[in-house]
Amino acid sequence: MTGLRLLAIHAHPDDESSKGAATTAKYAAEGDEVLVLTCTGGERGDIINPAMDRPGIKERMKQVRQEEMAAAAQALGVKHHWLGHVDSGLPGDPWTEDIQALLPEGCFAALDDAVVAAEFVRVIRSFRPHVIVTYDENGGYPHPDHLMVHRASMIAWEKAGDPDYRPDLGEAWEPLKLYYSHGFIYQRMKIFHEMLLKEGKTSPYAPMMARWDEGFGDIMARVTTQVECSEYFANREAALRAHATQIDPAGAFLATPVAVQQKYWPTEEFELARTRVSTSLPENDLFAGISADGNILSIGHF
Repeated sequence: MTGLRLLAIHAHPDDESSKGAATTAKYAAEGDEVLVLTCTGGERGDIINPAMDRPGIKERMKQVRQEEMAAAAQALGVKHHWLGHVDSGLPGDPWTEDIQALLPEGCFAALDDAVVAAEFVRVIRSFRPHVIVTYDENGGYPHPDHLMVHRASMIAWEKAGDPDYRPDLGEAWEPLKLYYSHGFIYQRMKIFHEMLLKEGKTSPYAPMMARWDEGFGDIMARVTTQVECSEYFANREAALRAHATQIDPAGAFLATPVAVQQKYWPTEEFELARTRVSTSLPENDLFAGISADGNILSIGHF
């Protein structure tokens, strides 16, 4: 083991496999401690994979998704912790409707931001991560649970190291870097989309690409850090397949073979949103600026 620790915060089981999964697998395999925090049980998730739409699945969705998550964590080689909240579901179109007004009572996204942030602080003070990976201000996409993860993460980033804030949550710990995970890159999808069309195949990337003008913008312009992790793309695919209710084998996540992804886009993308150490951009390592024993190499801030 190294002395380095990374906390990846996700809204639902399967998010950890579609956003930064190969990166977490890489760091775990290299001896860093990696903890995935899943905020909800994904109970309200639809069955996306037609092969799993059979009797007995929807009725015990929480248990099924727990089993899927355990298999995905094993595929990535990471530790895992449930926060224990109820999935908010998606009671409308997040691109056109005020979803917040439609949320079920007691669900994750209906909670107070400060309440969730305090729970994040407890986890941060217990695990003591040097790096946190979370979602940007758009949630990666505007699901209410993703937006809650962003808001609570930013509060927790500020509060976890403050000894005067909630000492009952554990000894203060100040994370050194916070990243946004950018799993949906237009340029990457365009490469694989065009390859499928040239092969005379239907591209499942088309619907995602069509959404791009509705608020994503040029994500690559925001990316500060590209981690070469192609050796772990097979782990990422195995983790995705583990979420059998949520990942359609005919969908975009599995449309391009691992070998092709390794050749044409061997990295995963992140945005350094906050840092308490100096680092030079662009980066190729989430722990840049932090020594192998977890000490700060030089102080910086933005």
